[in-house]
Amino acid sequence: MTAKFSTRVNEILGVEYPIIMGTMGPQSDAEFVAAAANAGIFACLSSILSRTSGELREAIRKTKSLTDKPFGVNINLFPMVSPIPIEEYTEASIEEGVPVIETSGRNPEALAERIKKAGVTLVHKCIGVRHARTAERLGADIIEVVGYEAAGHPGRDPIGSMALIPQVADAVKVPVVAGGGIGDARGVVAALALGAEGVVMGTVFVATQECPIPLELKQKLVEAKETDTMLAFRTKSDPLRALNNPLTQRILEMEEQGASLEDLKALIEGREGRPAGAVEEADWSLLSVGQVVGRVHDIPTIKELVERIVWEVEAVQERLNRALGGKD
Repeated sequence: MTAKFSTRVNEILGVEYPIIMGTMGPQSDAEFVAAAANAGIFACLSSILSRTSGELREAIRKTKSLTDKPFGVNINLFPMVSPIPIEEYTEASIEEGVPVIETSGRNPEALAERIKKAGVTLVHKCIGVRHARTAERLGADIIEVVGYEAAGHPGRDPIGSMALIPQVADAVKVPVVAGGGIGDARGVVAALALGAEGVVMGTVFVATQECPIPLELKQKLVEAKETDTMLAFRTKSDPLRALNNPLTQRILEMEEQGASLEDLKALIEGREGRPAGAVEEADWSLLSVGQVVGRVHDIPTIKELVERIVWEVEAVQERLNRALGGKD
């Protein structure tokens, strides 16, 4: 592959392309992260997959055995029913020689000083200008910002990526990585045009062969339209954009009835509130996906997906050159 594009983002992260595979709490394990790293992009292990810091150390070591490329660890700062010991996990990541720690969900002030003192690159994911400025002040080397159409936790303010990305890019001096509604080369080029220096994509990577979810769930993404997502947990602190299915509809019903977070956890885990035999069905899985799911048409390998995006970036650039009166 000869097509290239490069920014401060991939230079800081030490990868070939300024593309980050979004951290997926239940899916970003050693094999998945290593496959992304081997394809020339960046990815982070999900620390919430580890029940102890010892398990996190094992996951880091396993990832290192599968790739010689850089990768990171995500430290989730969102409030959780079963919180992780964030300081302990951060220390384990530093001691294991992880070059990048990604924080997400809340202000990273509690961890930033230790991360920076250890010489580790700090990437912080946030949802707005104010949060981006705070992260930069605390020493973040890269800021990821996601619009309202994004999978996962896009925040409560309905601000789309087209409006949000240039505002954040103008507000900080460190490089910005854009997410939300980006799933192909056109989204990559648009993000760069808006002032970002890289992209973070999740949904399209869920629909890759290496993602550790059942094939029937991946097929649901191929069949889904951009209107087939919804926000669960609207009554809680952090709404979650997920695939609209019987499970998420039941979550909405329970929220309307005043269900507690523990009640919703019991439903999600299959302990209560589901039809008999439904626990393993694709329609009863909580799968975080964004509105860009309407752009998912196949189930490639990560390497095939990355190569497609990189080549198509070059094609989009050529088309823009013609449209703007330049040369190919």
